Amino acid sequence: MPAKSSLIIALSAIVIMIIYFTTHPSYQISLEAKYYYEIGDYEEANRLAKKAFEIDRYNKMAATIMTQSQYALGYVHYIDDAKNYIKQLQSMLQDGNIDQAERAKIRTIAEIMVASYKKLTPSVVIDKELIKQAKAYHDKFESLYEKAARK
Repeated sequence: MPAKSSLIIALSAIVIMIIYFTTHPSYQISLEAKYYYEIGDYEEANRLAKKAFEIDRYNKMAATIMTQSQYALGYVHYIDDAKNYIKQLQSMLQDGNIDQAERAKIRTIAEIMVASYKKLTPSVVIDKELIKQAKAYHDKFESLYEKAARK
């Protein structure tokens, strides 16, 4: 009989926890934030996680999602900046003739982007594709920096 009562108590505790987590506003928002994080909308995930954390400072799910989404946003912003800078540099490199001022600009942009990449916080929960894209841009900027520094 003690095994049955232990099982009933354990199941009751699980049911109470499920009800609490699905009805408490902070945890409802956290679950929504987790959804947005999983689909790659890191801005919305971060916004919702902050909101959930403001409601309940002890909500570890909200704190975790907030931190993870901030790390992911660092990668997203790096990739966005990289795309914009690559576009600028390609337009400069189109004609083939690069003067000293343009070479200095290329070197400076590449140096900034290489340093920015080093500041990114890697994590096992960040989308592997984001990490891969950021690394590819980092490698391009390292190559551009080396080419601009040589000439």
